[in-house]
Amino acid sequence: MTTQELCAAARRMLAMAYVPYSHFPVGAALECMDGTVFTGCNIENAAYGPSNCAERTAVFKAVSEGYRDFRRIAIAADTEDFCAPCGVCRQVLHEFAPKLEVILVNRLGETRTLTLPELFPHSFGGDILG
Repeated sequence: MTTQELCAAARRMLAMAYVPYSHFPVGAALECMDGTVFTGCNIENAAYGPSNCAERTAVFKAVSEGYRDFRRIAIAADTEDFCAPCGVCRQVLHEFAPKLEVILVNRLGETRTLTLPELFPHSFGGDILG
């Protein structure tokens, strides 16, 4: 899958987001090492705590289907600037792919590519527990 196709998959998920409170849709498309792609959107809840971000939705879908090796993720928001993953999502992404490529996509379709270590320096991982 090309980067453009992955970004387009993330952007399509904006329409699926359930955001009646924040009105801030986010879409994600997570590519596995074998090329399989899992998409996700943010899903809000009136209590906020049970809400789930697009990135975690994609990761949880992939893991629940037996996939744990991830190559890159595209994250799209309907904003002029780029929307990076929140701290909780960074921690979840780090659990499965500490060197993950992260592609941020704005409403104009422009991209900014970073690595998870750039977004999440000095991260906490399972190696610390061992």
